[in-house]
Amino acid sequence: MQSLTVCLAANSLHAIEVGGHLWVCLNWALGLRAAGCRVIWLEGIAPSVPSHEAQAKVAALRSLLQRYGLAESVALCSSNSEPLAAAATEGCLDIEAAAEADLFLNPVGSAPSELVKRFRRSALVDIDPGRMQIWMSEGQLAVAPHDVYFTIGETVGLHNAKFPDLGLKWQYTPPCVSLDWWPPCRPTEDAPFTTLATWDGGWMEYGDQSYADDKRTSFLPFLCLPRLTGKPLELVVDPDEDDRLMLRKHGWRLREPYEVANTPWDYQRYIQDSRGEFSCARPSCLHLQNAWISDRTLCYLASGKPAVVQHTGPSRFLPDAAGIFRFRDLSEAARYLERVVEDYEHQCRLARMLAEEYFDARKVVAAVLERALT
Repeated sequence: MQSLTVCLAANSLHAIEVGGHLWVCLNWALGLRAAGCRVIWLEGIAPSVPSHEAQAKVAALRSLLQRYGLAESVALCSSNSEPLAAAATEGCLDIEAAAEADLFLNPVGSAPSELVKRFRRSALVDIDPGRMQIWMSEGQLAVAPHDVYFTIGETVGLHNAKFPDLGLKWQYTPPCVSLDWWPPCRPTEDAPFTTLATWDGGWMEYGDQSYADDKRTSFLPFLCLPRLTGKPLELVVDPDEDDRLMLRKHGWRLREPYEVANTPWDYQRYIQDSRGEFSCARPSCLHLQNAWISDRTLCYLASGKPAVVQHTGPSRFLPDAAGIFRFRDLSEAARYLERVVEDYEHQCRLARMLAEEYFDARKVVAAVLERALT
């Protein structure tokens, strides 16, 4: 793979101050580079954005990517069919040269058809299994044709899936985490179980179903968990004042996202200082039974942190209670937290072993490249 060049669609300019968002693509980029590939980090921006603003956004991004050796790998393209002003792309890689890459790898979904067509091979990586297929079928998301379609949802494309496959051949790939950049770390004795999430927003409508699809809705049935277990549980969220008071009343610790996860390294430090993860999934994951696992959870596992997360459907390989604990209700969540604490060192080792066996970016990337370029 030494001679391969992969252009990675990142779509991160709109979330420069969200460290976790950057890690979604960073793990893919670092895995590609570890596999011997040259990586081009492709960003799209609207031509209506003034050139000086575009340059400022790219400069901020390159500053963040500097630590990972990717600052000189950024290319900028138009997010629609209109061309960008030459001044907007100053200091970026040439998009014409970027289009000569061996593969366009797209984990963000949206990309203009004109752009995708310029590459000799293209591969979509669906990181919103079930939701993406519904959005596409309902005309809420336009996805350009790609040569190969990957998904991190184990049930996508199966006959018993609860959502359409759109007539496309979906190939499963695990999400990935760069183990070289996420070593195991020991927490302090009083470290809490944590997670980071977007609290409000999101609605799912499909067929005769309509429901709120946000973390607030998911966490409400588990409000009493801190008092039920006596374990320190901490959320990095940004709720309104009423919800803030409600969460604290029930014993949840709260942290501000901009304080602990503003950069990729802040986000990483916060996860690695945690005892483990406790998190609920979006309601759509429960409704759609897509066997989804969060890229954030992989970062906990790689760091040797056990994860107690909501069950999102049967998996061919994920355990229910070893390194990762997948709860279905309040009592099971409380019981799993107790088991993690009682068997903590062993569960830490199992968590890291899961990351090494199934989610190692080197392995995942190698398998994706082999199938995408065949």
